[in-house]
Amino acid sequence: MRTSIATVCLSGGLVEKLHACAAAGFDGVEIMDSDLVAAYESPEEIRALCARLGLRIDLFQPFRDFEGVDELTLLENLRRARAKFEVMQRLGTNMMLLCSNVATATVAEPEVAAEQLGRLADLAAEYGISIAYEALAWGKYVSDYRDAWRIVELADRANLGICLDSFHVLSRGHDPSGIEAIEPDKLFFLQLADAPAFDMDVLSWSRHHRLFPGEGSFDLTGFLSHVLLAGYRGPLSLEVFNDTFRQTDVQRTAAHALRSLRWLSDRTAARNGWEDLQIAVPQPPRAFDFVEIAGEDLAPVEDLLNKLGFSFGGGHRSKPVRLWRAGDAHVILNEQHRAPGTRLAGVGFVVEDAAAAAKRALAIGAPPAFRRTYEGEYPLPAVSAPDGTGVYWNSQSAADSWLVEFQGGESPTAQGNLQGVIDHINLAYPWQEFDEAVLFNTSALALDAAPSADLPGPRGLVRSQVMRTADGAVRLAMNLAPPTAPLQPRHVAVRVSDAIATARQAKGRGLSFLPIPANYYDDLDARFGLDPELIADLRALDLLYDRDESGAFIHFYTPMIGDVFFEIVERVGDYDGYGAANAPVRLAVQRSDGQ
Repeated sequence: MRTSIATVCLSGGLVEKLHACAAAGFDGVEIMDSDLVAAYESPEEIRALCARLGLRIDLFQPFRDFEGVDELTLLENLRRARAKFEVMQRLGTNMMLLCSNVATATVAEPEVAAEQLGRLADLAAEYGISIAYEALAWGKYVSDYRDAWRIVELADRANLGICLDSFHVLSRGHDPSGIEAIEPDKLFFLQLADAPAFDMDVLSWSRHHRLFPGEGSFDLTGFLSHVLLAGYRGPLSLEVFNDTFRQTDVQRTAAHALRSLRWLSDRTAARNGWEDLQIAVPQPPRAFDFVEIAGEDLAPVEDLLNKLGFSFGGGHRSKPVRLWRAGDAHVILNEQHRAPGTRLAGVGFVVEDAAAAAKRALAIGAPPAFRRTYEGEYPLPAVSAPDGTGVYWNSQSAADSWLVEFQGGESPTAQGNLQGVIDHINLAYPWQEFDEAVLFNTSALALDAAPSADLPGPRGLVRSQVMRTADGAVRLAMNLAPPTAPLQPRHVAVRVSDAIATARQAKGRGLSFLPIPANYYDDLDARFGLDPELIADLRALDLLYDRDESGAFIHFYTPMIGDVFFEIVERVGDYDGYGAANAPVRLAVQRSDGQ
């Protein structure tokens, strides 16, 4: 698989973009005309730079508003084209993208368009250049790839073919299976982009809201399957117009982009049974292994866990690391990280094959994470998530692997010790990192994305996206706050069998919970008509409640320590949600409580 990316996907100047593409590992680039025009470097210098970086210039784009015009306009368009062909020769690239006419077309007949494209192709042939004709979704007369193919067939020039763009095909709801009817040697170029399912005009949708593969709603594996089955063997190239990516760090975005292509190629191979093209079999996690909290002073976290009912699991025999347990919920406190504050630094997962899971993540493009391991200690392969959080894999249970490395702890089953499992982890992201995190969780962790929801908060709407395994054993709830709001804290939710009893015991040990307003309980009573004793318990203990047709949800939150807090949850019946109706209350209280 050869990979390529349009320079429009990235922030910065052309030289900066090219260095980022090479550093990420792309094989080639599409150079946008506007990027070249704005560069101080000559086409010859850009050509030399690409050669030094090992980048092939796969495409020069775009050339616009050419066909379907009167003769005088056509002559002017041919003059424009000749000037660009001369620039392309200086750049050292031999393929131009021609978009279907949007602004100047006055003649709708395909035969006229074909005759005019033939004249353009003949002129391009003088320079050794090929033309890849693309049907824009908002083209005046040509907006369907099948109409573009008909025109190319009528023109009948060896150096005139088709450029297929997933956005222009899928945004209009066109059937991509017709791609397989196109002659393979006429499939000149392929551009890929995902997008969310918006109901808006297609031009604005395209110019501002495209996403990298795996981040949106398009069936890109199906689309790419048709293209490859049709016989296309050129590069897989990304053309993503997105306001976020044009503001984010260029190196990070380029690496993110390449991961998306590798994920798409791998998923397409798996869909079609092309085992030789697959990276590795996905390894969905079977359970959480542990969470790691890091900081300079973790004594307040230990005090909180102790009051919640966690048992002390001992200190690590070779590192300043301590373990706290609540049944199968393992919390590792790591004071090796000397960055200020307290934060969620790592997450461990139990999988069928840890080595295969890490191999797949590394092949997709996740950076390896270093974990110091001494002789006799259990190895946990790891990578870094895009935000720097460590991701660890384990093929064994904690009891059969790393748990013996902790010494001096108490029995986790002693009377009074909390018993539970990690139910979910809530992760917050700034606006510029959210889509990248979704792709990482899909590609590297093999989690599925549930439909997103918007939750009202004191600083605006919070977008919530849950990534999970099919059985719900592993759930990552991702929150995206409004751009002007501060980054929300992250929290670990531990599921227990009796949240009310857990709350009573924790209160008895002196733990204060997030204080819930009395108005909340008045509203709760009005909504559900709960038993007065239950309402009284909830009110007295600062517990929250939710219910649907499948069951109920009882939960409470601890105060924040640094950027971390804990949640205790109880799922009654088959309740599968997260108490979304209570999120606005939690967010408002945390803000008013100075947290």
